[in-house]
Amino acid sequence: MSRLTALLLCCFTPFVFASDCPDWSEATATLRIAELQARVAEWDRQYHGTGQSPISDELYDQYAARLRQLHECFPQTSLAPANPLAAAAGPVRHPVPHTGLDKLADEQAVAAWLQGRTDLWVQPKVDGVAVTLVYRSGRLIQLTSRGDGLHGHDWSRHIPALPAGLRELASPRHLTLQGELFWRQDGHVQAQAGSLKLRSRVAGLMARQAIDAAEADGLDLFIWAWPDGPKDPRQRFALLTALGLANTERFSQPVADLAQVAHWRQHWYRSPLPFASDGVVLQQSRQPPAARWQVGSSHWSAAWKYPFAQALAEVREVEFRVGRTGRITPVVQLDPVRLDDRLVRQVSAGSLQRWQALDVQPGDQVVLSLAGLTIPRLDRVAQRGPRQNVVQPPQADSYHPLSCWQPTAGCEGQFVERLEWLAGKGGLNLRGVGPGTWRKLVEDGQLNSLVDWIILQPEDLLGVDGIAGRRSGQLHQAFQQGREKPFQYWVRALGVPAPRGLDLGASWAELAVRDASQWQQEAGIGPLRAQQLVAFFQHPQVRSLAANLGEEAIQGF
Repeated sequence: MSRLTALLLCCFTPFVFASDCPDWSEATATLRIAELQARVAEWDRQYHGTGQSPISDELYDQYAARLRQLHECFPQTSLAPANPLAAAAGPVRHPVPHTGLDKLADEQAVAAWLQGRTDLWVQPKVDGVAVTLVYRSGRLIQLTSRGDGLHGHDWSRHIPALPAGLRELASPRHLTLQGELFWRQDGHVQAQAGSLKLRSRVAGLMARQAIDAAEADGLDLFIWAWPDGPKDPRQRFALLTALGLANTERFSQPVADLAQVAHWRQHWYRSPLPFASDGVVLQQSRQPPAARWQVGSSHWSAAWKYPFAQALAEVREVEFRVGRTGRITPVVQLDPVRLDDRLVRQVSAGSLQRWQALDVQPGDQVVLSLAGLTIPRLDRVAQRGPRQNVVQPPQADSYHPLSCWQPTAGCEGQFVERLEWLAGKGGLNLRGVGPGTWRKLVEDGQLNSLVDWIILQPEDLLGVDGIAGRRSGQLHQAFQQGREKPFQYWVRALGVPAPRGLDLGASWAELAVRDASQWQQEAGIGPLRAQQLVAFFQHPQVRSLAANLGEEAIQGF
């Protein structure tokens, strides 16, 4: 629905960030609020003045909610909230005001709204442009934009270009309707494709001075209100279908409880529809007379939006995790935010280079989306924070495939990653031994190399904080089983940079004396990989590990 609905919704939207107010000085708060207010005001001007929007409605809702929360957090600032509808009102008064919708944040809110209500219906919340349509003797004589809900802009000049089914009804009736003018997109699946800016396409057409029938051929209509129509929804829907406006009856379903509402919400979110939609609308059959309708949220209807495809989140801190091969991955810790019905607390920034390009810092507001519909992705920085505690990344040249064979200062992360690889499916496959176990042992000072765990006894493990008696026995048994693994398992566990299918034989000594030319005789090994293998086997730390394993009579060493 229109941005007016979004504005009404945001007043009832739980804030998407943490509820705590930012720890800003008054000067910083004034600056940040002014920046955000100017940005939202420009979006309002474009949306209501030209019908275009450079931002999705769901992101706009979140920006508007954040601006409202900041005004509440810092009431002492001299910045008064702007009027978001300053550019919305037009010269034409609606015959009946457009009401708005309260937004229901979650299943609990929906259940509370349903309590005590009967004879309810659910419909898709079509993502189009809200209009008033006035028909006389079955002919459309006036088309008015929603505007501020009381006054809108006259779009009647476009009536001749509209599809015939919208221009003239199947029966010569006088009636006033409210609905959503949308762009028809057969087979559209909202969960997969999003809204594809279909609403903006309609708004752009309506903002023109003139359009022709070919340009308007994809326009269609969803009627969501017939203010003076039949009181019985079934009769109202059937009459609309008889008049040639069948979408309302086709996409209206009776519901009695939360389970049924949730079913249709998921069904319409993930099923092919002829339009974009951003949620569902609940309506009760009993509605007041049209003479009592007012601009603002109505008590007889409410919206439950689809999960956010994009979400704003505030950065708490930035961590830099070093992988087994020395790759540095920046991980952005967030104030929890809901994205596609899941709670996101952290997101990877990808590479160190990408983090540096984005320059994400604590206090920034970032935009998240889902990659492949499942993995949270950091898209961009939406607003810079005050930059009070600037994070500095680790030195990239300090980490590489042959660094951090011991848990020295700055090496703890990569060292634990090496241990995790060693115990994982690509290595010794030690059941029940994960990163948490390795961290406990490292923090307790039990491990100074990748293979020190071989000599640990149950009493050593029992003394480690967080490892109970039974658990110490299980770990010792897993470690002893690791001792018996074949040579091929062990050499992989140490991280040899060889192709997965390569037969490495049965002797470390034979591998350690190979030069680059000998390695290149193996299938799949080129000059670069050969040099990496030589460097691996000749590295002092690796040679020391091999010697230790030989002393423990590990196969092949």
